[in-house]
Amino acid sequence: MKADLLHANGNGEVSSPTPLANGTAPVVGSSRSKRARAAFLAPMRTVSLVIPVRNEARNIAWVLEQIADDVSEIILVDGNSTDATLITARSCRPDIKVVPQEGIGKGSALRTGFLAATGDIIVMMDADGSMAPQEIRHYLHFLNNGYDFVKGSRFVAGGGSSDITRFRRLGNRFLLTVFNTLYGAHLTDLCYGFCAFHRRYLELLALSATGFEIEAEMTVRAMQAGLRIAEVPSLELPRRSGKSNLHAIRDGSRVLRTVLRGRRAHGLSGHLALALSNRRGFEGPAQTATSASSQ
Repeated sequence: MKADLLHANGNGEVSSPTPLANGTAPVVGSSRSKRARAAFLAPMRTVSLVIPVRNEARNIAWVLEQIADDVSEIILVDGNSTDATLITARSCRPDIKVVPQEGIGKGSALRTGFLAATGDIIVMMDADGSMAPQEIRHYLHFLNNGYDFVKGSRFVAGGGSSDITRFRRLGNRFLLTVFNTLYGAHLTDLCYGFCAFHRRYLELLALSATGFEIEAEMTVRAMQAGLRIAEVPSLELPRRSGKSNLHAIRDGSRVLRTVLRGRRAHGLSGHLALALSNRRGFEGPAQTATSASSQ
């Protein structure tokens, strides 16, 4: 299993690539020019934006008003809202596609939206105003230039969060350390729901999560499938109104089970214990943009 991983900095720049497993480094200039020519010749890709909502009437207008023309289709997955969420959404965007959520939880909502999407590219983001729609173009840039799965990171250079608590930050670092150890990855963020991918890979991802752990499940499946993964900096803003449904301990436990389940058949317990015992601390944010290949 091999997956290429790239980190972009706040300017969308990438530093010199890390040598591959065979000791050779990819020819960056040639690769970029080939991808640029391919992108120029390829037809314009359509983009579906999936936004799960439940009682977000005070937030949804702010989100929808900032969505650029890059997005071809907006899918609002409604989890049985009892406030004016849908009225407000349709007022802002008469072209919006509303889909009733099947099942319970954020994972169920996103999977419902993914199945309803018709675009070549699927982007997912929250409805609470914590994610800026203007960042979508950065995700599309990498998807249009050879990458298969792009995820936002609050901890790569250029990213940040004015919402995460110290407790959640420590939990995310722990889960990230476990993930990177087990999968030989170099990710900088795991529990963040601003992601984009080519819809052609949806069946391959075979998603089944029902809660917040779907974000980790998507990354696990992308790694297992050998998809080319890029991280882009993202600034997490405070929720504009209302209260989050995230429960740090409960949902963190579900994320951990999701990560462990993906490696259970590969001598997980001994490998994890040995790797963690050799670490002196958690990995911090990436200091420079790097490219790496991982097994």
